[in-house]
Amino acid sequence: MSQIFSIDVEAVATGTDHNARSVAQISLVDGMENVILNLYVKPTVPVVSYLTPLTGLTSEILEQHGMPIEQALQALRQCLPPYATLVGQNIRKDVEWLGLKEGQDFASMMDLSGLFRVYNQQYKSFSVFGQDHVAKVLLGWPVLDGTDGAVSDHNAVTDAIKSVRLFNYYHQLQTNPSAWEQAQQALLATPPPPSFARRNPQFEGVCMGNRKTCNCGAPFFS
Repeated sequence: MSQIFSIDVEAVATGTDHNARSVAQISLVDGMENVILNLYVKPTVPVVSYLTPLTGLTSEILEQHGMPIEQALQALRQCLPPYATLVGQNIRKDVEWLGLKEGQDFASMMDLSGLFRVYNQQYKSFSVFGQDHVAKVLLGWPVLDGTDGAVSDHNAVTDAIKSVRLFNYYHQLQTNPSAWEQAQQALLATPPPPSFARRNPQFEGVCMGNRKTCNCGAPFFS
């Protein structure tokens, strides 16, 4: 799968509303899970929260390894082939963060949330799952999200590798209808844990964008 790549972006909070974010880490991983780039970006405005349980980022990491966003984007465009198909969870958001252009910087993109959605007969609608839930149920990937004293494993590289592995597994499942059906039923049967935003409507004074509990007044764009 030489045309398959995943990019992932982690962002820090530069304000208290859920849209106040600044790119702080960019990863590029190929279809064989090789890490092509792992770039840290030093924000140009003060950081309100590094959102460490979600991003794995700290002030020390960005101070030691951070570079200007322009330098990071130049390196990304040099390494990202124009024939690339980008895969990831809500991959369009990462593309928008980085200002990449489909058909110019890369060829196409495939969203894992769409690939792994399952029609739920009980609710007569599609159920869409978070990446951690899909990876845990189908790959046995442990979820380390900072709860229960566990150290979070979230960062742009880990998440991009997870995306590639899930995408490759999806294609493997498509060759076996019975296995694909079993995978879909397993996703439906396993209750997903509450998201970080649901557990923490605010974190370090920053709104996490939970639609039901948001009171920061910022708009939602998706």
